[in-house]
Amino acid sequence: MGKSDSKPASGPFRADQLHDGDRYELSNGHPIYCAPAGPEHANRSLTGAAVIASDPDVEWAGVDAGFSPTPGTLRAPDVAVAAPTQARGWREGAPPLAVEYAGVGQDEPDLRVKIGELLAGGSSHVWVVRLIGPRRVEVHRPGQPMQVYGSGDDLEAPGILRNPIPVNALFDRAAADRAVLRNLLQRAGYDGLDAVRAEGMAESILALLEDRGLAVSAEVRQRIAACRDLDQLKTWLLAAARITDPARLFD
Repeated sequence: MGKSDSKPASGPFRADQLHDGDRYELSNGHPIYCAPAGPEHANRSLTGAAVIASDPDVEWAGVDAGFSPTPGTLRAPDVAVAAPTQARGWREGAPPLAVEYAGVGQDEPDLRVKIGELLAGGSSHVWVVRLIGPRRVEVHRPGQPMQVYGSGDDLEAPGILRNPIPVNALFDRAAADRAVLRNLLQRAGYDGLDAVRAEGMAESILALLEDRGLAVSAEVRQRIAACRDLDQLKTWLLAAARITDPARLFD
């Protein structure tokens, strides 16, 4: 969220009294106004959300999604990961992974309260991405001391995210793009970009052999298709232009 300023409460409120689009969170029945995010905050949040949401094990992720662990509590992390749902209204409980970007004007006392409410409500990981000072992420877990991860470190959320996330990927677009590409390839069943290249080269070898009118046995086809060694595939591709018997490709 952007800058948060506590407002005097006119009386205890419940989460079900707030509506989608209201710029308030609730803490113990007291409203907390949440102002729009500034340019850096908004951009960094989007960058981090793309990395997190693309992880192969993430089925649902949301930005500023409302979670209500108690009737008088409503919290909306900048980025959240939770189980898929078709339910309308605020989500019950707290997300397993919640991410907060803290920049200029951050209300630190409210942030501490928010972290405590999320952890008490069921969050197993709360990451606070600090936009002021050195790049760092503060990691909060139930019953454990806060840990700080800096540039060059990786963040992990076992059981929530399949892949570690470089701290820099929560700040930097280029680092985020690399992580997103890795995640999307894994979602498509590839270990990485080299696996895509290898598949394309294997298909080229088979197409070349068939275009030359050579009969390719199932055994040869399977061996070519299963290979992921780019140097070996390049050697076979060059040989495929010369041989007259596909079985001699592997000599």
